[in-house]
Amino acid sequence: MALRDLPFDLSSLNVFLAVCENGSMAAAARALSVTQPAISQTISELETRLGTRLFDRNVRPLALTATGAVLRQNATGLLAEMRHIAVGIQEMKHGRVPQLRLGVVDSLSRAILPHLSEFMYERVGRLVVHAGLTESHGTSLLTRQIDLVIGVDEMEDVAGLERWPLIEEPYLLLCPDNVAPPKTTDDMRALLLNHPFIRFSQRSRTGLEVERYLRRLRIDVPFQQEYDLPYGVFSACRAGGVAITTPLCLYEVGFRADSSMVCHPLPVGSFHRHLTLVGRRREFGRLPLDLMLHLRERLHTGMMRDLVALFPEFSDQIRILS
Repeated sequence: MALRDLPFDLSSLNVFLAVCENGSMAAAARALSVTQPAISQTISELETRLGTRLFDRNVRPLALTATGAVLRQNATGLLAEMRHIAVGIQEMKHGRVPQLRLGVVDSLSRAILPHLSEFMYERVGRLVVHAGLTESHGTSLLTRQIDLVIGVDEMEDVAGLERWPLIEEPYLLLCPDNVAPPKTTDDMRALLLNHPFIRFSQRSRTGLEVERYLRRLRIDVPFQQEYDLPYGVFSACRAGGVAITTPLCLYEVGFRADSSMVCHPLPVGSFHRHLTLVGRRREFGRLPLDLMLHLRERLHTGMMRDLVALFPEFSDQIRILS
């Protein structure tokens, strides 16, 4: 149905609701600062276009018919939504977004959420942050349930998206401190077969990347334990397991250099994880770019110092991307 074929417009709905709320056309005219004939004409035209009576004019104050009651119920919500949209447009004109839904991969929560909150106070009216796996956030982004995602999967094969790189970090081997670092593929295979190998969930991009690495080395390790969250992986390793993880995953769980766990470089075929802000193209103006610049600055002056102190052997492989 074209707009010109609709039986009402927002102006006539506003008049209709004024009559409902004030009990008479004369009172509605005073409330809207117009003449009573103008109100009567608007209601008459609305009834003609709808093909039904909206008010029972035989009683005072005016009473709604059944059709009028249905229209009032729906018109109230419709006008409220239109006012919300109008306010949102005015906020956008001044560089403020009414609502933003952001997905953040779990392993970044501790590192970025304070800086994220700081940035959003002045730029977003309502912020909703979803923590969890990048894979589920990616699906939500494409179905418009989330507006921006900070995660591992850059979704490079999906058209219509923009990407702003944030951090690059290496994968490393987390072991009990009495385990010697593996030097060769055979050492690595023996280590993973002789200790409980703790995996990230196969639902996660990190878990899938680790499996690809093991397949390249032709290391086949039985599945024993796997976790969605970095804390689950770390806790299982503290109980005697080993894992392939990253500095940020360990930073998230409060890893300390003096703990009973140590970090070793992977013996062969090292690989890295990239964390990126992804959003739909040409939405939200400069906000995604400004957010990324803000996070890069804050992480460079804060978190990077902590990571270099915790993981000096990997400091040259941890980079804030530009």
